[in-house]
Amino acid sequence: MLTFSSLGGSTLKCTGGGKPLVIFPGKKTEKSAWKDAVALLSAPEEEPSKGTISWPGEYNIADVSLKGIGQREGQQVSFVAEVDGVHCAFLSGPLQDWTDHQLETVGEIDLLVLPQGDVKLVQKLVDEFDPRVLILVPDENEKLESEVLRACGAQGKERVSEYKLKGSLPAEGREIVVMAA
Repeated sequence: MLTFSSLGGSTLKCTGGGKPLVIFPGKKTEKSAWKDAVALLSAPEEEPSKGTISWPGEYNIADVSLKGIGQREGQQVSFVAEVDGVHCAFLSGPLQDWTDHQLETVGEIDLLVLPQGDVKLVQKLVDEFDPRVLILVPDENEKLESEVLRACGAQGKERVSEYKLKGSLPAEGREIVVMAA
């Protein structure tokens, strides 16, 4: 079972694999949330601290396969992970358009974590990735625009601070989760 917990803003913690992941920790994210976890950073650091991944490339940590995909000439990194058999994509903000080559590199996605962004770009990315589960997260200012919610079919959905993927993925349609800040 995978569990996604909000740590504020667009930061999530994913547990259930070999090692917890803290996805795109913000300035407000407490260091205690990183304890015994791997932090995935959206911008490369020259000398990342222990337990952080901030560069494009392929990694295998505690039975979690990770792939960092560089955008904006490597200045921004999004990640793809296989956690407990589920193919997850964690797109970093600000959202960028993805090239055909980047989409091919990612392959099939079961679960997409998508931050607040331009509504047309959000809709395009959801269509391109076509995930079984879509998790919408607010931006670093803890905002999630109603146009984005409407475009994704999530208007009126209750915001949750935790989401658990129990058992298998939805067989048909798409499950949409709106995370609270």
